Order: sequence, then C-alpha cells, then structure tokens
Amino acid sequence: MQQVNKKPKSLTEARMHYCPGCGHGIAHRLVAECIDELGVQGRAVGVAPVGCSVFADDYFNCDMIQGPHGRGPAIATGIKRCRPQCVVFSYQGDGDLASIGMAETIHSAARSENITLVFINNSIYGMTGGQMAPTTLLGQKSTTSPKGRDAAVNGYPIRVCELLSQLEGARYLERTSVHSAAHVIKTKKALKKAFQCQLDNKGFSMVEVLSMCPTNLGITPKECVKFIAEKMLPQYPLGVYKDLDAKKG
Repeated sequence: MQQVNKKPKSLTEARMHYCPGCGHGIAHRLVAECIDELGVQGRAVGVAPVGCSVFADDYFNCDMIQGPHGRGPAIATGIKRCRPQCVVFSYQGDGDLASIGMAETIHSAARSENITLVFINNSIYGMTGGQMAPTTLLGQKSTTSPKGRDAAVNGYPIRVCELLSQLEGARYLERTSVHSAAHVIKTKKALKKAFQCQLDNKGFSMVEVLSMCPTNLGITPKECVKFIAEKMLPQYPLGVYKDLDAKKG
C-alpha cells in the first residue's frame, strides 16, 4: 500500500509543544513541505521568534537561529547578505512582527531585502498569557483589555499586508488562513510562491497566515475556527496584496 501522507524531511522527529487546536503546527508543516519540494533543505536558514514558536528550531530540520524579540527580519537580512545562496525565512507571530519588531519589518520591506517572512496572526499574544496584540480586534477581550479593545484607548488593529503594500520594496504579499482544509491548501501555495520569489532574487516577500489560538482566546478549537471565519476575516480580508509578476502581466 502506498503511503499518501508522510512527515516532510524538513521537520524533525521532535514532538511539538503547541496547544490543541493551535495553527502553528499546520504552518510548520506547510513551510517544511515547501522547503522539501523546492529542494532547498541544505541551504535553508530559519529565524525562530520570541513567542509560542520560540522552539521552532527544534522542529525545522534545517539551520535555525533564535534572535531577540522582533529582530527576525534584521537577523534574516544579515544572513542573506552574508550568504546570498541561502534561502532565509523569518517565522514570526503578531506580537513579535507587528509590535516590537515593526521597525525591522517595515525597513526590511522598504529595502526589498531578498528574504521571506512567515507571519502568524492569531489576534493575540500567545506565549506570555493572552495580552492585547497589535492585531487584536475592536471589542476583543484580552488580559490587558478585559472589557474589549477600545479604539479611543488602544487604537485600531494593524493590517500588516495593507501597510507593507504601500512600500515599493515589497515584492509579494499575501494573506491566507489555516482554519479550513481549503485555506490550508491555498496557504501552502502562497508560501511556495514567496520562497520562489526569493529564489528568483525578486526581493522581499511575506505571507500573513490567520491562525487559531484557542487557549488564549478562551474558546474551543471548533469555536476558534468560527472566530476566524466570522470575526477575523472581515477585519483581515484574504488575498494577494502585492505581486509584481501580476502587475507586469
């Protein structure tokens, strides 16, 4: 009997620590499958963030480095400039990429650094206990906004793809999700295109992935899927926000 599904070579045998219903495991597998299919495992270098996926270096079977909070794009930039033959990606959550690391994110895009960012948006801080993140929705409760996010006090959620799309250096930007099988398939396609953009030396690429965090949202995994479909998608519409190839066509 032929085995249809098997573990990607670019994932280790380590058991993942993520909570039940979390989307990080799905995203890890998709990134690993793209690395395998593109045949770049031997020259792939990933940057693990500060956050729930801080142990990503235990799971990806390629060269990995951990960096200070939010500095993923800066580290990835240094690696890529020193070793341009490497395929470099920074895997980051919303607090890491869109809060303390926003400057690194914006300026690496402005310079069109030839790196790939994988941005996991679950609308809340995960590892540190469910605080309000830059992506937390209006009215959404968190440990630091127990009555719900109030625009007058906390400002509005940040749409990272829309923000970066205004920069000339951003070459490929897409927002996807992993809350259903169909969206998982689309996310893999987007990730593979982002890596291909780097392989073709086209410059900065990022895929934003809407993901589940049942533990810190205080709901079941099934309810979390519904939360993405009904609450997050209106605030964060899926789609391609920048694609130079499409423009040329």
